[in-house]
Amino acid sequence: MLFTHDTNCALITATALVNTAGPNHEGLPDAAALAAFLATHAFTGRHERTQAELRSVRALRPRLRQIWDADTDEVVSIVNGLLRKHRALPQLITHDDEPYHLHAVPRDAPLATRMAVEAAMATADLVRAGELRRLRRCDHPDCDNVFVDLSKNRSRRFCDTGCGNRVAVTAYRARRSARP
Repeated sequence: MLFTHDTNCALITATALVNTAGPNHEGLPDAAALAAFLATHAFTGRHERTQAELRSVRALRPRLRQIWDADTDEVVSIVNGLLRKHRALPQLITHDDEPYHLHAVPRDAPLATRMAVEAAMATADLVRAGELRRLRRCDHPDCDNVFVDLSKNRSRRFCDTGCGNRVAVTAYRARRSARP
């Protein structure tokens, strides 16, 4: 494991959240989709299942996406801004049979606040470790997804196996058609 469990989970969740917004799709169309997203990513704590909560989570996505395109100083500015805005106060906590980990806002804080602060704290760990290059964009030319490369050798190039498979199939077909 490269980072602590809570950092890995927060990075994966933030990445998945960013990828729910695309130019041609809305991955969080309603409160039920948000509830399913939270269940998939084992995101605990207060969840109101309201349209206002859904709007606040959707509003967070563009700010988090900026992290993937920013240089270190810009990332630090984004992270510090999120932590200041939400009045983060890191504390060790254990819950739901999880080992001690950091929470920087109470578990009953609004969902978007908790998501923003957890993403900021995890990104802060990447900055401190000099590992921001692990935040990448998919190499598939038709994909605008982002991902976090948690592999040991930093070799991941695609957001999922689907994009990697499409690139491999395209290359295979090009090689086949080039044969006499």
